[in-house]
Amino acid sequence: MTDSGAGGSGDNKDTEPLEPPSPRAPSDGPAPGAESPTREFRFSSGTAGAAPATAASDIDGVRFDDGLTGGLLSGARAPSIPDVPSPISARYLFPTEKYRGEWRRHWVHLMPWFVIGTLATFIMGLASGLLTRWDNDSRDTALWITVLAWLVILGFVGWKLIDWYMDRFILTNKRIMLIQGVITRSVAMMPLGRVTDMKYAQTPMGRMLNYGEFIIESAGQDQALRNVPHLPNPNELYLQMCEEMYEPEAVDEREAEPEEDLIPEDDLAKGADA
Repeated sequence: MTDSGAGGSGDNKDTEPLEPPSPRAPSDGPAPGAESPTREFRFSSGTAGAAPATAASDIDGVRFDDGLTGGLLSGARAPSIPDVPSPISARYLFPTEKYRGEWRRHWVHLMPWFVIGTLATFIMGLASGLLTRWDNDSRDTALWITVLAWLVILGFVGWKLIDWYMDRFILTNKRIMLIQGVITRSVAMMPLGRVTDMKYAQTPMGRMLNYGEFIIESAGQDQALRNVPHLPNPNELYLQMCEEMYEPEAVDEREAEPEEDLIPEDDLAKGADA
């Protein structure tokens, strides 16, 4: 008679010890349900695999121009600048310096003159209507004086508009410049190597409309470029100027690299045909 043990059955069963589960081998792939670190391109035909998956690290440094304007809710975005200097600024650049860009002041710089022109037009129309009902021998003279004063004010506003168009803020690899004036021209310049402090300030309206005032100091002295108000895209311009001062080699290398498409055009055509 065999002893079944406490609480055991009378049957004698041969059992083998259970082996512990083997540890799971580490995998480089993402966990189930997690986002894949690569992105897969699909063509209009809905077929996948025509182009290899592109890792996020492969597209670092590629420039995208989505055409959106900056503002309060927009992220950092490189400002759109011409590749070559305009005739207005080209005459002030010497051959050995590298052109980085030029900017006109934000359109809000003209807002006071737009207000003056609008008020002058409204007042002239009101005064002309009153003068036409005025029964006096000097009515025509007063009407001509009113119209002449209105034309003078509009001419002054137009002059300010031309002056705004001619003003340029220029950045090169060696200096920053501010060009002002139409008939009389003023050109202020400061070498980047002498800039000791630089900052920009934005009002609530400036944050909404994406403009700001740059404050630049050089060796603690007052300079012609110390305050430059109403510059567009201040954050992007600030980063570009800092990079030009502290990492000029990186700027030259980026400017020298041609922009390449992520997928060659031949592969795109083959995928579309498929």
